[in-house]
Amino acid sequence: QVQLVESGGGLVQAGGSLRLSCAASGRTFNNYRLGWFRQAPGKEREFVAAISVRSILTYYADSVKGRFTISRDNAKNTVYLQMNSLKPEDTAVYYCAATNGGDVFRPLQYNYWGQGTQVTVSS
Repeated sequence: QVQLVESGGGLVQAGGSLRLSCAASGRTFNNYRLGWFRQAPGKEREFVAAISVRSILTYYADSVKGRFTISRDNAKNTVYLQMNSLKPEDTAVYYCAATNGGDVFRPLQYNYWGQGTQVTVSS
């Protein structure tokens, strides 16, 4: 079992930055690939970024590539999402999730989810 708790969301002006954190509990954290997804009102949940177990591989949606950076600290059981140059279209609830297999781009492949943290970018 893995429990995930996100933090770091908030209100920021366009062009600003936020750093999301996701703290995990459970002894098997290091066995999971981790991802960030987001969901805006009236839209489906979409992939944002993912990272492999030992941080060797990272994956990004085209819409955030070059602006967002995913990282993890296995010693602290935490995954991060550094978001720079934020745009109003980045406004959404952001979720972290853990998967032990499958396609990291697909929400259905993830075994565990956090409760989400709201990010609002004003123009």
